[in-house]
Formats: sequence, structure tokens, C-alpha cells
Amino acid sequence: MNDLKDRILALQLQSAALEPGEGERDRLLEELQYYSNNFINSLGEQKAYIGEKADVSTFQIGEGTRTLKEVLEIYSREVAAKGVKPASGGHMGYIPGGGIFTAALGDYLADVTNEYAGISFASPGAVAMEHALLNWMKSLFNFPETAVGNLTSGGSIANMIALTAARDKYVIKGAQIEKSVVYLSEHLHHCNLKALRIIGLEDVVIRHLQLDERSRIDPGDLEKKVNEDKLAGLKPFLVIASAGTTDTGAVDPLKDIGEICLAEDLWFHIDAAYGGFFILTEKCKSMFRGIGLANSLAIDPHKGLFLPFGLGAVLIKDREAVFHSHHHNANYMQDAKENAEVIDPADVSPELTKHFRALRLWLPLQLHGTAPFIACLQEKLLLTKYFRIKLKEAGFKLGPEPDLTVSYFWWPLAVGDENSFNKRLIKEIHRDGRVFLTSTTIKGKFVIRLAILSFRSKIETVDRAMEMILTAKEKVLAEDKDLGI
Repeated sequence: MNDLKDRILALQLQSAALEPGEGERDRLLEELQYYSNNFINSLGEQKAYIGEKADVSTFQIGEGTRTLKEVLEIYSREVAAKGVKPASGGHMGYIPGGGIFTAALGDYLADVTNEYAGISFASPGAVAMEHALLNWMKSLFNFPETAVGNLTSGGSIANMIALTAARDKYVIKGAQIEKSVVYLSEHLHHCNLKALRIIGLEDVVIRHLQLDERSRIDPGDLEKKVNEDKLAGLKPFLVIASAGTTDTGAVDPLKDIGEICLAEDLWFHIDAAYGGFFILTEKCKSMFRGIGLANSLAIDPHKGLFLPFGLGAVLIKDREAVFHSHHHNANYMQDAKENAEVIDPADVSPELTKHFRALRLWLPLQLHGTAPFIACLQEKLLLTKYFRIKLKEAGFKLGPEPDLTVSYFWWPLAVGDENSFNKRLIKEIHRDGRVFLTSTTIKGKFVIRLAILSFRSKIETVDRAMEMILTAKEKVLAEDKDLGI
């Protein structure tokens, strides 16, 4: 026994480094704070995109140790100085993330306390906080109090949970799969199509609906296709609309689609990951009419509420459909089911182990209230308008007036291949890197798109983007002239 104790004490001494004392904690936090402050303060001077690759060997794990200063130097060189910079206001590609500082405080507190947020028995406070946030979202989107929800890692899991519930509500399995029909837009975010594959619905019939001139679903075409499919002996069951597409930022006519779904007994899911929280602004409230008709809704606080990556949400009206897939009992969990009145997050999600992600949203809302978030969203809408005016003045062609904060444009040519020219233009913009933009293809046309959503994107950032775009355009035009094109 003495030998066993000696061995335990020896190992205890070796593992003591995992529990630094208060003085060491203070020192480490001071170093990290110094780095973080320098990082944030210098963001305005840094490029938003640096097209360099990282070296995997730099991150090799071994028995040796490094100081935090050495680790931060590696991080600064190999992570923070390469690729897209999501923390930068110059990130205007894809759909930008956020990264407000107070959310990081929430994550720090969640990590230090390590609350287990999957089951109320383990942490009633963490689960209650999640429910409070979901209740707030239900009120925003006109969902009933009886709806269930979950704070997820992002839109992909949120959409998958919702589509799984739709599958189970309509008992889509076996031979029914190939006869079941899903209706969607060609601009629907691809994570929904991934979700259909993951949940076993790869072989459903997919109907791409016609779009209007602003890339929004045509409700008349939905009605027509549903009737045609019913006459053909198929089983329409799911319509997926968007409240803010990634390509163009379009918000589909939610009320018209919702009423058709209600009349035809179809599950109506809305992917509002990007655009959902614009419902907080007066300008956008009208375009969200009918959102409460949805059976399920996905939204991303790490987009519209400017949080760091890693927080999405899903709301679903039919709790039984959700529980069918996600609720499960096990003998070793029997102690955790004392309070059956509380809906555990683990019963509404594939996750059992769950990070206390509610804190990264609840803490900023407590410290700031909702007013600064609403003002920031309104600012992004006006910045989009400002950018479009500047583009038009510079001679660019623009897509239709956007519903939200994504605009697409291209440089027109009197003669020559416009698609080829604009492909070279985006490459030049990436080489510059001061502001990060991306491209897409709309009706066969290659276009450049700018998405304004970062809380750090300001009017001077848009001016910088315009300067970069014009410089890149002149460089590509000069290359063509030198080549005699």
C-alpha cells in the first residue's frame, strides 16, 4: 500500500503543472491580454486576407514544452497572419462572422467553470440560461412558447436538427424516400443539402423552384409543382426557404410560402442563419412577415449578433418530432432524469456532451442590452447602400437592390469575355488582400460579391474596399492593354 501511495504522490507532483497557482494564472492572463490588445488594436492596419499556407510541422506535438510567449509567437506567425481574417472589419467575403470582445469573456468563464450544459440535472443554471435565450428568440420570430429549441455549433447542425424532425414527422423512410419531394431554391445554402444526405434522404426528389428577378422563390411555381407532383403520385413533404441567401442576401416571400405549406400540409423550414436577426431592425421587419408560419427555423447568433464562430440556434414547433430522433434513455443516465418538466438540450440535439455556449451570448446581452446590436445591423444596411452608390458612380454594373447586406457586381466590357475579366479581377483583389471579397455565379454570370456584416466594418472600411477594387480593376485593364486585348 505504501508503494502505491508513493507512486500516486509522484504522479500527482508531475501533473501539478495542469493546475497553476494564482500568481502563475495572473502572469499567463497578463501575457494573453497583452497579445489580445495588440491584435485588436492593429486589426485596422492588417490585411483581411493573406494567401499563404500554414506548415503542419510547426504544430507538432511532443513531450517538450514551450513558454506562452513562444506559443503566441507561433500563433501570430502561423495562424493570425495567414488566410482570411474573420476578426477584421475588412472581412466582407462569404458571410462574415463577428468576434465581439465580451463574448470572449463569456467563453473564458464557461471554460474555467466547465459547466456541463447538456442536461439540467448537471447544471440547472446553464440549461435555464439556454432556455431563456431560446424563449427570447421565440418571441422575436413569433414562435409559440411550446416550441422547442437548441443552441447549436452553427447553422449546419441547426438545419440538420430541423430537417430530421421533418423527416420523422412525415415518416420518410424505406420505399417512401424516392417518392418524397423537397422544394427549394438553387441559392439555398448547401449545408441543407448535406443535411439531407446525412439523415438518409439523399434519394428524395429535389425540385428547384423558379426565382424572381431578385433571386427570391416564386410562390406560384411552388404551388404549381406541388400540384403536379401530387398528380404524379409523389409525396410532397418539405419546403426550405431562406431569410438571407448567401449568394445574394435574398429573403424569400415567407408569408406566401408559409400559407401554401399550411394549405398543402407541408413542413415549412426557414434557413435564416444569415439574415434572421435583421428582424430586429425597423427597415426589415416587413420582409419577415410570415416567419412565424414556419415549422422550424435556423438562425446564427455568430452572424447577425456578431459573436465568434460557434453559436447557432434552431426553433421547432413539433417537439414530438424532435424527440423521436434525439431523446434517448440509458441506465447510466437514470439519475439525470429527476426533473422531467425541464427539456434537456440533449433531447433536442445529437449532442450529449455540450459546451456551455449560451454564456457567450447571454453575457454580452446583459452587458450591452439589445440597442447596440440593432444599431450595428442598421449601420450594415446603410453601408450596403453607400457601397452600391460608390460602385455605380465608378461604372460597375450591379445586381438588383439587395434585401439585406450582400451585393454583387461586375465590371462590364464593351467587347471581350466579361466572366474571364472578372475572374482575373477577383484574383487581383485577393492578391491585394486589404479587404476580402468572394465571387459567385448568378444565372451563368461570374460576379463579385461583398457582404457587410462584421461589427468592425465601418464607412472607412467600405472606402478602402472601393479603393482596392478600383486599383485592381485598373491593373487588370492595363494587363489587357499590354497584351493587345
